Amino acid sequence: MTHSSYDIPKNTVFYQEVIKKSRFIVHIEHTPDVDAARIFIADIKEKYADAVHNCWAYVAGRPDDSQVLGFSDDGEPNGTAGKPILNVLLGSGIGEITAVVTRYFGGIKLGTGGLVRAYGGCVNHALEELERGEKIPEVIISGTSDYSFQGVIEQILKPYTVLDLKKEFNQQVNWQIRMDGRHAPLAISEITDKTSGRVIFKMPDDL
Repeated sequence: MTHSSYDIPKNTVFYQEVIKKSRFIVHIEHTPDVDAARIFIADIKEKYADAVHNCWAYVAGRPDDSQVLGFSDDGEPNGTAGKPILNVLLGSGIGEITAVVTRYFGGIKLGTGGLVRAYGGCVNHALEELERGEKIPEVIISGTSDYSFQGVIEQILKPYTVLDLKKEFNQQVNWQIRMDGRHAPLAISEITDKTSGRVIFKMPDDL
């Protein structure tokens, strides 16, 4: 698992332009997962059901995760719409993003090269209106300690970005700490060092 941050959309974008009498309408949305991307695409297709094509692409997660990519030409010649849209999204380095490009045919054929330029170009222009935010990667680290180490561990955690901390009290203290994944390895190392190896915390990758 990669615990680095990445850019995500902060706003929705509506953009349109006319290319050789065809009207291209771009909608861009923040979609944190594949289900959200598919719902957004379905909504746009329903809204523009009278359009000739509703082509789309999504990066529904980390921008470097090939498992969360999808695209469709929606009736345009193979490779002329969905893939160019996806290539622009990937080139932007933005994650959790979906773009749907609606085309109303104007009577003039653009040819395969013209379609690639039109779909990719209008998404590029739409991205110029997009505000970016930062996605902080979250991870839950967990471990068990004696009661005597509670104060030490909480003191160690103070400088870190801790989003949630849960403790379960049994014979020992069971910890679950949700924090910024970029800093988790350092926090774990510090807990190990300052308890002389008597408290070991782990990330999900290590379990």
